Amino acid sequence: MNPDIQYRRSRFSTRLPADRLYTASHFWIAEREGGIWRVGLTKFASRMLGDVVDLGFDARAGDEVELGEAVGWLEGFKARTDLYTVIAGRFVEGNPALDADIDLIDTDRYGEGWLYAVAGRPDADASDVHGYVKVLDATIDRMRGQLK
Repeated sequence: MNPDIQYRRSRFSTRLPADRLYTASHFWIAEREGGIWRVGLTKFASRMLGDVVDLGFDARAGDEVELGEAVGWLEGFKARTDLYTVIAGRFVEGNPALDADIDLIDTDRYGEGWLYAVAGRPDADASDVHGYVKVLDATIDRMRGQLK
């Protein structure tokens, strides 16, 4: 089993599981059984969005979805945004546990706080944890440069 990576830069720190893929749009992707992939928000994404207060899906179980297609929406204290898929294939489901406890997105983000599942193939540009660390470094440097 790969150990988690502890990441810290500027005033941001997080734990990144090494057994996942990550996208430049700050989602994590984890393969479950039989080519079904679960997708969730990284801590960086949820920090930019603020605490998630509502979530909804336009895609239904069995719908074919294309990479980058809006499958739903997220609403946080700071912003509301469309939720785009990072997997091409067949939409399996939104996470039913979030109906009862949406705080799982923040309290168990890499476990029970996943957002949705798709049977298919992930974005070819998704990277391992080390590639995602480079994305975080560049994103934080860009943000810090804008503040100067």
